[in-house]
Amino acid sequence: MTTQHPLLATEPARDSRDFRTEQIGADLVIVGGGMAGTCAAVTAARAGARVVLVQDRPVLGGNASSEIRLWVLGATAHMFNNNRWSREGGVLDEILVENMYRNPDGNAVLFDTVLLEKAAAEPGITLLLDTAAIAVSKDGDRIGSVTAFCSQNSTRYELTAPLFCDASGDGVLGYLAGAAYRMGAESTEEFGELFAPEESYGGLLGQSIYFYSKDVGRPVTFVPPAYALDDITRIPRWRSFDTTVQGCRLWWIEYGGRLDTVHDTEAIKWELWKVVHGVWNHLKNSGDFPEAETLTLEWVGLIPGKRESRRFEGLYMLRQQDIVEQRPHEDAIASGGWSLDLHPADGVFSEHPGSNHLHARGVYQVPYRCLVSRDVGNLLLAGRIISVSHVAFASTRVMATCAQIGQAAGMAAALCARDGLLPADLTEPGRMRALQRELLRAGQHIPDLRLDDPDDLVRQAELSASSELAVAELPGDGPAVQLDHARAQLLPLPAGRLPQLTLTVDVAAPTTLRVEIRTGNRPQDYTPDVLLAAQDFDLDAGDGQRITVDVDAVVDEPRYVFVALLRNDDVAVRTTTRRATGLLAVRHASTQDADDAVGRPRVEFWTPERRPGGHNLALTIDPPVRAWTAASVRNGHARPTAHPNAWAAAYDDPRPTLRLRWPEPRRIGRIDLAFDTDFDHAMESVLWDHTERAVPFCVRHYVVRAGDRVVAERTDNHQTRGTLTFDEPLETDELSVEVVSTQGDAPAAILDVRCYPPAP
Repeated sequence: MTTQHPLLATEPARDSRDFRTEQIGADLVIVGGGMAGTCAAVTAARAGARVVLVQDRPVLGGNASSEIRLWVLGATAHMFNNNRWSREGGVLDEILVENMYRNPDGNAVLFDTVLLEKAAAEPGITLLLDTAAIAVSKDGDRIGSVTAFCSQNSTRYELTAPLFCDASGDGVLGYLAGAAYRMGAESTEEFGELFAPEESYGGLLGQSIYFYSKDVGRPVTFVPPAYALDDITRIPRWRSFDTTVQGCRLWWIEYGGRLDTVHDTEAIKWELWKVVHGVWNHLKNSGDFPEAETLTLEWVGLIPGKRESRRFEGLYMLRQQDIVEQRPHEDAIASGGWSLDLHPADGVFSEHPGSNHLHARGVYQVPYRCLVSRDVGNLLLAGRIISVSHVAFASTRVMATCAQIGQAAGMAAALCARDGLLPADLTEPGRMRALQRELLRAGQHIPDLRLDDPDDLVRQAELSASSELAVAELPGDGPAVQLDHARAQLLPLPAGRLPQLTLTVDVAAPTTLRVEIRTGNRPQDYTPDVLLAAQDFDLDAGDGQRITVDVDAVVDEPRYVFVALLRNDDVAVRTTTRRATGLLAVRHASTQDADDAVGRPRVEFWTPERRPGGHNLALTIDPPVRAWTAASVRNGHARPTAHPNAWAAAYDDPRPTLRLRWPEPRRIGRIDLAFDTDFDHAMESVLWDHTERAVPFCVRHYVVRAGDRVVAERTDNHQTRGTLTFDEPLETDELSVEVVSTQGDAPAAILDVRCYPPAP
């Protein structure tokens, strides 16, 4: 290059030029920066791996980003199912808790910043935005390098690593590497899946584009573009559109399931743009919506949110029976809980309902083998492209589930990089237990697995507390609620005879009220269709009547029971304002009827109401429930499952303190704490407003002491997990955690305490 002036650069003509090329080496290259890829990258980097994260969009998050604006959701399913305390853990939990704290109104642009900050905070991550993977080189059955191109800086990247992860949604890396994949739906005969769709329904889910509107307080004219759909009645459900629904609540503006959802995406986008602008034209200009006069079309998605394209074949293919029967897997590494949710291929133009659901009784395990390519030796799969059938995909595809799968892939890659292994090597039982242990340490939730950690010094400690919560009475200081639905209080009871329970009711007219004691078919089952006992009460009209449930029934092992008051329109039950970790009231919202033809079980849905509603029922319990012992913090379950799995202090404890004592001094390099951010709360990332910024059960201010010496203090915590690392290891025979305050008026609670020796 010849320079003629300090402010001018000139370049003579050449026959041709090539793009600038940069070589980057790492331990792991991840293609795809959606929720799965982001969580994989953060997890791997925290575990010591050097990571390159390649994202072909300007922001992270994929369908959750401000470009598409779908809420992140998974097993909690808007709290409409029986998956109690099932919100995904680990990195995704950090993200959702932080987003609710900063962004309770669900602004998608702010959610972008939370994701970008999380990736940028990890020095082990090289983030390449606006960069698309375009080629792969291979050495035998392994990927050697990935070529990627950034349109914004005209740079080609050559990325090398011993391990690769495809989290790209369409599976671009696996496709270029030649891995076996499927598109469409398997027949019922292949796996015996009764929910497999007929040809008339279609074998692929389509794509969606949403819009937002805004009231500007003055009349706004809308002139539709020439390409807008001019006949709204082509949409069978056109009468369902109104001005109050926007964003991803319009998920059923869907199209493309009859097309190639990879290569026809641009055509699908144009069709969805036609629909969106046609819908808005109908709302603004049909005359049927006078309230639309001051509304303007604030935003329309620029790219469609994809649901389904390629699914790659791994060492195992998850199927309907795994989900509905909640089958156990020795290599479980994540949880799922969304329904089997199939959509008609014709989408918004279909005569079928927008979705067809089949709910299991509860959450299920995702096996690691679904994340390991069977063809490409150093390729991990994450997100919606993992090895599942079309029917199982209908559940695993949702973003919170994909994020947990991404966390598992990231941790697996870090262990492989550290030990010089390939992904398939981790299926060996000892290595799998090590992977599961690392995931649980990092906050991952794996149903039915508890953390058994030989390195944890708390296992050797004597645990005590200033007090332990014993629930003898929940006073009736809350509103009375009508039994327009059956309502129930979940109580964590020990094995043995049921306690005597007294409730208070207001009765409008003489009636008979039935109270049933129910439970699930196993300790962690929250579908209460096992009847333990029942009692009928003949009541006269009158307020403040106390009824005592005293039945000769036995709880077989520690578990939650439902104290259920069946529907009675003449009765209201008194509630309490008191809340506590692991205490929850629910109501019978609906029932999924059994259908043997498609493998659909009967499931009664007993679901909570969101705060500030959802009060616990007022009652007295004799003998009191004592489920919040100090020893709970080391039982390996850092959330309620079959029990609260938490230490909680008494409501009137002025200085709630948990103490650990060892027979002789221990050297401590790190302390891990876990607090209650209510894993039952869905924490939708966008559009859905949250009445809280921080969960009231969560510890806000705490002090850690070694003996009498303060070694750490946090004054404004709202996160689930707190990690204290000491440059100079503590040497002590006594440790205490004092809870100075919580984020609300719930009693102090700690879910998990772990102490580790200094790193070698």
